Amino acid sequence: MKLKNRVAIITGAGRNIGEATARLFAAEGAKVVVVDLSDERASYVASEIIKEGGQAIAVVADVASEIEVDEVVKAAVSAFGQVDILINNAAVSDNKTILDITKEEWDRVIAVTLTGPFLFTKYVARQMVAQGHGGCIVNVGSTSGERGRKRAVAYTAAKAGVANLTRSLAVQLSPHGIRVNGVIPNKIGSPVGKDEFDPSRPVINLAGRSGVPDDLAKALLFLSCEDSSFIVGELMVVDGGAMVTMEGM
Repeated sequence: MKLKNRVAIITGAGRNIGEATARLFAAEGAKVVVVDLSDERASYVASEIIKEGGQAIAVVADVASEIEVDEVVKAAVSAFGQVDILINNAAVSDNKTILDITKEEWDRVIAVTLTGPFLFTKYVARQMVAQGHGGCIVNVGSTSGERGRKRAVAYTAAKAGVANLTRSLAVQLSPHGIRVNGVIPNKIGSPVGKDEFDPSRPVINLAGRSGVPDDLAKALLFLSCEDSSFIVGELMVVDGGAMVTMEGM
């Protein structure tokens, strides 16, 4: 098992990429803290992991709330004694243009998608430093942070911020033995903030198929285990070759 006895906090773990990652990490031996804004979704994923013989707790939290983020980390330590891995996955999108987005919509997207990873990393990193044996943090970015889009402005700005946040965190936390990396997916599973996955959703890439949550979960597993011990501050593109062609952007 690649994550035996490791404790992993995964945000946005109640569905889609987060759920697949929580299940995979548990199967690889991790004790998982399932974080989601929905109690129903978080509890379901945690209960399924336990049913399959794994260890998990569900914690309801708004990733944009500093108080609630602090409470999640405390809950993880209370339940499992430590924190070894953080997956910053939670995000929301605006799907608006600069001409019609409101400031309230802009603020919420930035708060969840960019400030959320900042807050979780701050509190988890403090815990990891106190523990004294390092850890792994992986931020989920997006190809939307690498290119302009016709139908999103706050989300593209937030995900671009996540990319450079990842690099800065890697520089600042590496002296403490904490590896920080990121992944850059493209149209994997259901759209951001949606429950339903539409396999007919148009996707142009070199793989010739839509990405599924397990595709990204496996990349997150790689960056969270010893197999990637010499990889620091990188942004792994997991997009089926979409950005190589540029046709699908």
